[in-house]
Amino acid sequence: MAGEKQDNVWPLPKFYFKVKIEDTEVAFQEVSGLDIEAQIIEYRHGDRREFSTVKMPGIKKTGNVTLKKGVFVKDNSFWDWFSQIRMNTIERKTVVISLLDEGGNPTMVWTLNNAWPTKITGTDLKSDGNEVAVETIEVAHEGLTIENK
Repeated sequence: MAGEKQDNVWPLPKFYFKVKIEDTEVAFQEVSGLDIEAQIIEYRHGDRREFSTVKMPGIKKTGNVTLKKGVFVKDNSFWDWFSQIRMNTIERKTVVISLLDEGGNPTMVWTLNNAWPTKITGTDLKSDGNEVAVETIEVAHEGLTIENK
């Protein structure tokens, strides 16, 4: 039958992951923004017969990564990190995001180099709500590496 050979190979689920900031493992609810792109340089020779440009790869560009987690009593670690920002100085950290298999072993690892917080958003408050309080931290970084294990 068609597809019998593929039945034992499945994509990994995205719900089993861990995040380490330096040597501290932090439980997050959601991670987004793990992207990288190359800017496009358009160029046209002056004596080119075709009236169009050639597209070439330029500088690589990464977006900020957004991390969401529950709010816990007496846990101000992100606020403390953010409050260290002074004129062009901040403690930069390595952030490692690992997608895990069923056994808890990393299968795909994203590493953010020289990461620092650019924005922190506290939870919204509703008197008739019953959701968990969630805070968001947005992190800028100077390079994203992806490794498959």
